[in-house]
Amino acid sequence: MFRYFIVLVVALSLFFASVQAPAVEVKNLYNAKVIVSSQTNSEQKRALKQAMGAVVLKVGGQQALLSNSTIKEGLRNYSRYVVKYRYQRNADKTELLVTFDESKINQLFEQASAPIWGSLRPQILLWLVEENGLQRTTISNVTHSSFSDNTSSPITYNLPITVEQFSTLRGLPILMPLMDLTDVNNISTFDVWGRFAAQVQAGSQRYNPESIIIIRLSNSSLLPQKDNSEQVNDCLLCPKETQQYALDWSFIADAQGYNRDQIGAQIFGDISYGNSPDELLQEALSLISDQIYQKYALNSDVDNNYIIDVANISSLQSFIEVERFLEQLSSVKSVKLINASGDNRRFELALKSSGQAFLASLKLNKQLDRFVDPLAEKVVDAIPVFYWKP
Repeated sequence: MFRYFIVLVVALSLFFASVQAPAVEVKNLYNAKVIVSSQTNSEQKRALKQAMGAVVLKVGGQQALLSNSTIKEGLRNYSRYVVKYRYQRNADKTELLVTFDESKINQLFEQASAPIWGSLRPQILLWLVEENGLQRTTISNVTHSSFSDNTSSPITYNLPITVEQFSTLRGLPILMPLMDLTDVNNISTFDVWGRFAAQVQAGSQRYNPESIIIIRLSNSSLLPQKDNSEQVNDCLLCPKETQQYALDWSFIADAQGYNRDQIGAQIFGDISYGNSPDELLQEALSLISDQIYQKYALNSDVDNNYIIDVANISSLQSFIEVERFLEQLSSVKSVKLINASGDNRRFELALKSSGQAFLASLKLNKQLDRFVDPLAEKVVDAIPVFYWKP
């Protein structure tokens, strides 16, 4: 009986290890859209340069890239990278749609030794809680946020639109919860506001995200207390001027629990203050996005050797398929077979990124599943084992 129990445990571990977070293929990475005030030559030049900056952000993912000297030189010579552009009317606005040359943009990144990310990107789930006075509300994907104070009428913000626009700008797939009956039954606003990782992970399972963001936006309890002027003046971390809103964030990078050493690992960001919920939200998402992109980005000047085992290659056809799959991964420069034993094949990979970034990007593919035995003793620097799913 005990033997059957062990078999069942191993079978379940294989099943759960094979569950993959859905990767989202982000399209139009090398396209951008810019609102223009006119179709004059000077306005067109400004818009084309701005459009290329937007593409650099989507492809590279980090705001700091716009300060890179090589990238800045490329932006000054934006016309070299433009394939085509056209104007279109959208409601009462005129937009310039621009397509850039993918190979030339990638060459620019290579010259700048700047990281590039492929089109497969992780699904991110954002839990956003608004605290308005004494009331806390988890914002859904269609909720309009209304803040009020004692001196003015309520101000309405469409925070889901802010998130959608940021998602498009950075090429990062961000979902917000539906907050329907299923969500209400699975998780409470108290759990989200408390930033309880286990409860939030459990309540997020229906969305199957790769990573989870928790943001708290407040016009009351997160603001520094103002019992007297002396207390405020002595508070070194308090904002220097009276500001209406405060925001803090938390990031669960491994929402699926792939890394046993970091299951439930949670990063907490510093609190920030401002007078615009929209701007505070964009700033927080930008900080978190930098961390996400660093996890998956490919660095053109990196050449790391990394060894993996693929355990169920039972035919020449399977071997060819696995080798071709590995060679086509954007994080892999070259593939070399170094050992074959039974159905196991050991490969040495020359990577464009770190081993950690390679494993993170591999989770976005569904054909090669990493096996983790929950009963085995953890070994430092153990060669990871995968199973091929043709």
